[in-house]
Amino acid sequence: MERVWGGRRLESVFGKQLPADKKIGESWEVVDRPEAQSVVREGPWKGRSLHELWRAHRSEIFGAQLPDVPRFPILAKILDAQEKLSLQVHPGPQSTGQAGAEPKTEMWYFAQTQPGAEIYSGLRRGVRREQLAQAVRNGGAAELVHRIQVATGDAFFVPSGRLHAIGAGNLLVEIQQNSDTTFRLFDWNRSEAESPKRALQIEEALQSTDFDDFEPELIRPAGERLVQCSHFEVEKWELQSARRASDQPAFALFVCLRGAVEAETLRFKPGDFFFMPATAWATELRPVEAATSLLRVTLPVR
Repeated sequence: MERVWGGRRLESVFGKQLPADKKIGESWEVVDRPEAQSVVREGPWKGRSLHELWRAHRSEIFGAQLPDVPRFPILAKILDAQEKLSLQVHPGPQSTGQAGAEPKTEMWYFAQTQPGAEIYSGLRRGVRREQLAQAVRNGGAAELVHRIQVATGDAFFVPSGRLHAIGAGNLLVEIQQNSDTTFRLFDWNRSEAESPKRALQIEEALQSTDFDDFEPELIRPAGERLVQCSHFEVEKWELQSARRASDQPAFALFVCLRGAVEAETLRFKPGDFFFMPATAWATELRPVEAATSLLRVTLPVR
C-alpha cells in the first residue's frame, strides 16, 4: 500500500514485488476484511480465501474453542516507515461508539532499524487530557509524548488506548486485532511541501487515549514469549533444529524473520507468512540455515 511515509525496504529486505517509483508503507500479509482478502498460495488449500477457510473449515484448520466471530480475528502486516507516522491512537471496546469504529490492540517486532530509530508511545509522566489538547492546538504535542530508542530485534506492545507513532527508519512486523480504525491526533506540524495534509480526528483521539498510560517500555521477553493477551499470543523462535509447529492440535501462524525454514516440501524465506493448520500440528519445521528465526502467532483458547 502506498503511503507518504513509506519506502522501498519491503523490496530490498524481504523481496516483495513493488510498483516502480512508489513509496510503499504497508503490506497486509494475513487479512480477512471486506476491503482486502488473503488467498492461500501453496498447499492443499491453494486458491482458497482466508474468509472461506474461517467460515467453512474453522475447526479443521484452526482448531476447537476459538472465538465465534465472523472473520479471522488477526491482521498481520509489514510496515516500512521511512518517515515518522502521525501521532495516533486506536480505540478500545469502551470507546467505539462511533459508527464503524473497531477496537485494536497490536504488537510490533522490529525486523530492521536504522541508527537512531525510535518510537513515540504513551505520555510523559503526569500529562493530563487538557494539557495534551492544548499542546495539540499550539503545535507542541511532541514534547508531551514518551520517546523510546529501538533496535533490530526489539518488540513493543500497543494496547488499545495507547498513544503512539512509529518513527522514521523502522521496518517492522505488526500483529494486531482485525481492525482498521485509527484516530490521528497530531501530524508533527508538517508542511504541504513535506507531506500532503492528513485528516486529524482530534476529539475522537482524545476520547480514546488512556491518560494513565505513562512512559511504557519495550517488551522484556521471558524466554520465547513476547506477548500474551486476550487477542493473540506471540513467540519468537530461534530455530536450531527441527521442531514441531505445535504441541497440541491447534493452528499457528508463522513469520520467517531470518534464514530459511522448510515444512514438508515447502520452503519459506524472510518476509514469508505461513499457516500450519490444526490437522498438521505435529509437522516439523526444519531450519535450512544456521541462523533461522520465526515469529509464531496463535489465538488464545476460549
